[in-house]
Amino acid sequence: MKMKLLLASCSVLLSLAGFAQPKKVVADKIVAQVGDKIILRSDVYNAVADMNRSGQPLPPNPECMLVEAQLIQKALVLQAEKDSLTVGADELEAALDNQVRGFVMQYGSKEVLEEIAGKTVYQLKEDFREPFRERKLADQMRQKIVENVKITPTEVRAYFESIPKDSLPFYESELEVSEIVLYPKANRDIESYVSRELNEWKRQVETGQKKFEQLAKLYSEDPGSKENGGQYSLNRNDKQYWDPTFLAAAFKLKEGQVSPVIKTKFGLHILQMVSRAGDDAIVRHILRIPPVTNEEIQEAVIKLDTVRSKLIAGTLSFGEAVNKYSEDEGSKYSGGRKQARDGSTYVTIDQLDKDMVLALKNMKVNEYSQPLPFSDERNRKGVRIIHLQSRSEPHRENLKDDYSKIAARALDEKRQDVLEKWFRSHIPNYYIAIDREFAACEAVKEWVDHAVVTK
Repeated sequence: MKMKLLLASCSVLLSLAGFAQPKKVVADKIVAQVGDKIILRSDVYNAVADMNRSGQPLPPNPECMLVEAQLIQKALVLQAEKDSLTVGADELEAALDNQVRGFVMQYGSKEVLEEIAGKTVYQLKEDFREPFRERKLADQMRQKIVENVKITPTEVRAYFESIPKDSLPFYESELEVSEIVLYPKANRDIESYVSRELNEWKRQVETGQKKFEQLAKLYSEDPGSKENGGQYSLNRNDKQYWDPTFLAAAFKLKEGQVSPVIKTKFGLHILQMVSRAGDDAIVRHILRIPPVTNEEIQEAVIKLDTVRSKLIAGTLSFGEAVNKYSEDEGSKYSGGRKQARDGSTYVTIDQLDKDMVLALKNMKVNEYSQPLPFSDERNRKGVRIIHLQSRSEPHRENLKDDYSKIAARALDEKRQDVLEKWFRSHIPNYYIAIDREFAACEAVKEWVDHAVVTK
């Protein structure tokens, strides 16, 4: 048996299958059951249809894969309930709110979402409640089963030596890079000029001369919403995702109203409320970033030059300098380290901005760069010190250079083995029923060995 460590998204996919279809593509029928937990034929086939529509690559026999995924989840949920694991009401509500907000952003508004779904947002949340609860219980149970699994250096070496040498991955050069960033502030005269510009656009919208979304497409400096007319979906409680000043200003507005000019860490804005339902709202905004002059940039260079001198002298550690001076929230709380797409601190050149790539070209390991002006992804001008902590050469995977990656894979495999043994010992203890339509699936063979096969 090869039980898969299934992604949580698989169970979510089944719970949402066919949500955008008022009419299901197949008739309902129970095709599998674990204990009192049932799996519907319509859920399986609608999930495959949804995967097809979204362009997701389908595995061979996707219906079999989805049935197996749900058998695994149902067994984990049964054991979680037996072990008295619970999902907090607040945690579940937050997950449901996030899912609905994702749909609202996808379809553009709550009204469009409800029209497509043929249900109110409240009804959608109630439909998702039990599948979400089951997914979270299954995740908790899976974690409980493997929580005490550890890996030793001897096991890591044995795992590595079991891999055929011609199957070892090849790595491009990887770097560990940290930075201390300052964003110079524009002077008051320039900020006042930009503020007057925004106020003029506010006047044009309020007098009907211009549409807010047209002005946003023309003038906003927010690349995340510019092409969408400056539109975002918000929730009042998402304070970790949104600037608090932005949130506060948005929820003071009535539908159609335009805010005064507000200042956030990103720049100056005006906002317009599109629609609101309780703590959820759809707003548009125009962002303008007051430009900084060479004089402000030079002041930041001088400040960071003093910091660099302390780093070189050893009177200040890099971590302390990041905490005290850095203004980049993306790296401030990771000790200034740049992170790869997979969350690790080892990045490849293609994951760095062009200014940093150029700066690193001639740097040596453990060296600090001079304070360097740059522009971030939002086109804000900043100044930073770069610290190159390590640089690997392109190489075939080996224990010396890639121990942490190999150890992580070895640990995953050991956890996988523990999960498989757990299922082997527990499957015979459950009442299992599988419809004849899926009884021949190779993926559910071991379930069938202990199941009642139904027609």
